[in-house]
Amino acid sequence: SDKILDAEHIAFVTESVSAQADDLQTISSSSKKVVKWSDCCSPLAYKPGDPYKLIAEASVDNFSNLGIAFMEDRLQMDNGMVPRKIVSVHLQESALKELERMVAPTEEKNSTNSAHMDELTPAPPFEAATKQVSVSADSTGGVDQEVKEEKSRLEKRSERHDEPNSLSERETNTGKHHHLHLSSCHECFELENSTIESVRYASSENIPELPDDCSASMEEVTDGCLARELRRINLTGKPPNILIYVGSDPMKIKFEKIKSVLKECIDTDSYTIYQLAEEQVLKAPWLDNSLLLVIATEEPISKDNHKQFLTYLSKGGKILGLSASFTFGSIQIRSKSERKKTIQELVFYKADNSEVKLNLLTSGSVFEQKVKENLSPVKSLSHLNNADKDMIVVHLPYGDHGEAILCQVYLEMDIASLTTQTQEEFNLLKVSNAKRYEVLKEILTLLGLSCELSEVPSLTPIYLLSADEENHISFLKWLEKKVDVEGLIKSSKMTLKFVSSYKPEMEITQSLIPVVTGGGFSSEHFSLQTYQHNLQTKKLGKIVLFAEVTSTTMNLLDGLMFNLPQEMDLIAIAVRQTQGKGRGGNVWLSPVGCALSTLHVSIPLCSQLGQRIPFIQHLVSVAVVESVRSIPGYQDIDLRVKWPNDIYYSDLMKLGGVLVNSTLMGDTFHILIGYGFNVNNSNPTICINDLIMEYNKKNMTKLRSLTVDYLIARSVTVLERLIDIFQEKGPDGVLPLYYKYWIHAGRHVRLWSEEGPLAWIVGIDDCGFLQVHEEGKGVESVHPDGNSFDMLKNLIISKQQ
Repeated sequence: SDKILDAEHIAFVTESVSAQADDLQTISSSSKKVVKWSDCCSPLAYKPGDPYKLIAEASVDNFSNLGIAFMEDRLQMDNGMVPRKIVSVHLQESALKELERMVAPTEEKNSTNSAHMDELTPAPPFEAATKQVSVSADSTGGVDQEVKEEKSRLEKRSERHDEPNSLSERETNTGKHHHLHLSSCHECFELENSTIESVRYASSENIPELPDDCSASMEEVTDGCLARELRRINLTGKPPNILIYVGSDPMKIKFEKIKSVLKECIDTDSYTIYQLAEEQVLKAPWLDNSLLLVIATEEPISKDNHKQFLTYLSKGGKILGLSASFTFGSIQIRSKSERKKTIQELVFYKADNSEVKLNLLTSGSVFEQKVKENLSPVKSLSHLNNADKDMIVVHLPYGDHGEAILCQVYLEMDIASLTTQTQEEFNLLKVSNAKRYEVLKEILTLLGLSCELSEVPSLTPIYLLSADEENHISFLKWLEKKVDVEGLIKSSKMTLKFVSSYKPEMEITQSLIPVVTGGGFSSEHFSLQTYQHNLQTKKLGKIVLFAEVTSTTMNLLDGLMFNLPQEMDLIAIAVRQTQGKGRGGNVWLSPVGCALSTLHVSIPLCSQLGQRIPFIQHLVSVAVVESVRSIPGYQDIDLRVKWPNDIYYSDLMKLGGVLVNSTLMGDTFHILIGYGFNVNNSNPTICINDLIMEYNKKNMTKLRSLTVDYLIARSVTVLERLIDIFQEKGPDGVLPLYYKYWIHAGRHVRLWSEEGPLAWIVGIDDCGFLQVHEEGKGVESVHPDGNSFDMLKNLIISKQQ
């Protein structure tokens, strides 16, 4: 019998027509990434004419990417024509042989348009190489055997099925088509009858509208759909849909805000988020194809829509209500208009019965339970921290497996969503911001979603950059003498392999990383030109090792720093770290928008600073604060330092930190200064641009937001100046600036424990250690390595060993 094409690959026909002016305008004006047809498939044959027809094969993943690009008007044909239709076909070995012999006659009776393909011509090879990607079902536990049995049964059924003899017959037998699942779903290894047809006006947001039509010829598939039968055996691989219903939102502003918040909470590799538009509620077949429905409208829900939402729950659906008018069962909404959009303290109970207290913006409504028998039980997850303990978040079951969590607080809103607020309101919401995310993740987890990242971002190569061409040439000359014959420099922590250009096949691991010394550098998160323009140093930060993603910048300079030329020092900069290091073994989280760098500084032992190395961390903290507050107009941005190594917003929230490692080699300290601070990442805590935005609102100013590259360059420049002042004048030269920005002036603390003696903070000593005055005992120093400063309780407490 004929051998069917590998189930992991799909054969398909693409029809394209000559490009019109409006088509060219659409493609050229699109801001989305263009997908080239030949990059997704291997051509098999073509038929000239209008429409121009191409037969090709592709992996399931590539076919999915191609289909999505087609629907979003991003698919580009190599011949410049415009794709109008993509139809998957089932090619047997005999059909392939016929293609090779250029024979493709079809009987007129098998074509509804009385036309048949005159000739199929084997396609010439395209210039672009096509990668074949294999796809396998990702199953766990006892599902594996069931999957194999189901796949075997379907393959046998397919072998019994008579295939049409021509493409025309296949195209016209529309009853034998069903829509393609466009998410690389592994359940779709039987795609011979699938099709994507005439969806030029569709978009990714409209995917839930696509009906799960089925092949009527496939026996034993009840309710008409193969995908539905395969869902019964719980194959994984297709990202479940999350739908967001916001009522009337023509500009999609509210939808985009909620989508953005959800994406920061959930595993984005496992879920796909769409908007459920008003006109789709009753028409689109979303009930069986959605894991979670988010209802976020205060508008009244129509009777028909309400009934549809309950139907979804009866099918085991999950609903999250965000300050919505939707309720059911024994729960009703009571208005407390005096609290509408006011900040209230609430108590949230987690699944482990622990409490979270936080301040959030309330909708002005609370939940009440009707006193009736035989109604579903209601669990209060959160109440206002008032005498009435008004219910604000409730958990309701529905039917056998459906459930809903309804909220009357704006969990989706951050401080930027508010047009006006007082300084106190800004502080309350920002201090509670991390807890807001904690609560939202807890709710999503209760509804069955995964809020854990599925994978760490892949490591990227390092690029060798420099502040100017002269330094770059000097460093390369020095480097030639230091690398071995394979271009390697090894250290105890990692090996750097220096190459002129990066090739995708090069290995990148935590212990072996290529460093590109030639051109080809570009990054949407870091501008070398901005860095060069704002770095005004004699030595520091002149040579840059830049990576989009690395484990930690603290390790990158380890093998380079001891023998560097005196006229230059290195800095390692990353957009993201996967294993960032903090003081005391803590991990510094590093999302995009955080300034992350490790700077090498060499300090002579017999110098003012060489005799007081702990002062380095204080100088770096001050340098970061001064790099912002010394900009004209930014002097009142409330950025401060906290002893011993933190950068703070006022005395409320940590915004950054410093880690210093020093090594004495001969008469020189080689110091690695790792520091990170939030510049443009508002969530889950706070960043510098939040402070600028708040300042603009309060003072009616228009200060510009700052960037990571700009502030790293400025902070290194300020640090070099502070080091020079310290070397000349000692601690007295820098302490006035440190005290100007620190948060501890006049603070009372208790020493060692909550019941310890009362003391006052008076400053830091000549070595950079904290000084406190205890009544009757005078002034004593507290070492940062033996104590941690708890600002919330205003204590200095001993660290647990």
